Amino acid sequence: MTKPFKIRDVEINPPLILSPMAGVTDVSFRRLIKRRGGVGLTVSEFISVEGLTRNNPKSKRQMRFYEDERPFAVQIFGGQRERMRLAAEMAEEVGADVLDVNCGCPAPKVVKHGGGSGLLKDHPRLETILQEIKKTITIPLTVKIRAGYFDHTINAVETAKLAEGCGAEHIALHGRTKEQGYRGLANWDLVRQIKEVVNVPVSGSGDVTSIEGAFARFEETGCDGILIGRGAMANPWIFRQIEDAMHGRESFQPTLADKRNILLEYFEMLREDMLEVPAINRMKQLAGQFTRLAGRRPVSHRRLSLAFRRRDPLAHRRILRSYRQWPPVFRRRRQPTG
Repeated sequence: MTKPFKIRDVEINPPLILSPMAGVTDVSFRRLIKRRGGVGLTVSEFISVEGLTRNNPKSKRQMRFYEDERPFAVQIFGGQRERMRLAAEMAEEVGADVLDVNCGCPAPKVVKHGGGSGLLKDHPRLETILQEIKKTITIPLTVKIRAGYFDHTINAVETAKLAEGCGAEHIALHGRTKEQGYRGLANWDLVRQIKEVVNVPVSGSGDVTSIEGAFARFEETGCDGILIGRGAMANPWIFRQIEDAMHGRESFQPTLADKRNILLEYFEMLREDMLEVPAINRMKQLAGQFTRLAGRRPVSHRRLSLAFRRRDPLAHRRILRSYRQWPPVFRRRRQPTG
């Protein structure tokens, strides 16, 4: 039986978390998903402590959130103890409910500086960072980790026990190694193993794209929560659908109008939050994912580029409202012949 859980006094209800994704889970995307319902915790994009502590405007913007997103966690990454401490302080100052440390990002530019997955092979550094942060902030400290750095050095259980010993109050595991990246399948048995040896809440992440998949992961691991990332890009209603099933309700099925409207809503949010050209580029990035909802071939990036090649927001709204099928099909106008 799935039920809400708490990270200290922060209730995660339902026990479903929007997983942080670089370049995706900005304030517009988080609000969009939160409004659909079923999200127990939203998390920022992972934010560079180098940028935050050097007053980089982009990094500071990434900490913005709205009250209706709560509970809200800021996730930071880095490999330097002092900068991690300062960034954690900044997250608490802006009003975050939870501070999350990224120990899982596999990107080379992050790992080479000791952050992200690099901390999985340097437990002394990780321990020092977590202890320093724990002494500094009063909000709950959490961590997100991976199975291990290399495929042959799976150490998620040891990392989880270390984090708990340093005061972490929730552990999230993405069941792939740094070496694996996003290939293959996530190892959810490691979530079960961690749950058996720590006393703090444990959540799992990786490959959950359906109601059935979520329930299977809860049942086989005994985990407290589930993080969903890419599954929410393809189906923004997935959290609501899982919550419906948890309460024995018929799961919400979006209509064609709902699918049209969510793209319009997202575009309006982007236009509120950023300049026109970045908003158009972000729209092109994610609209193709949204169109997977019908289970058909998604709209290609080229077709979306053609549709949005005119830098005219009013024209874009007309395009989105004119959908007569799903996924939409954008056709290039034929050039006159002869």
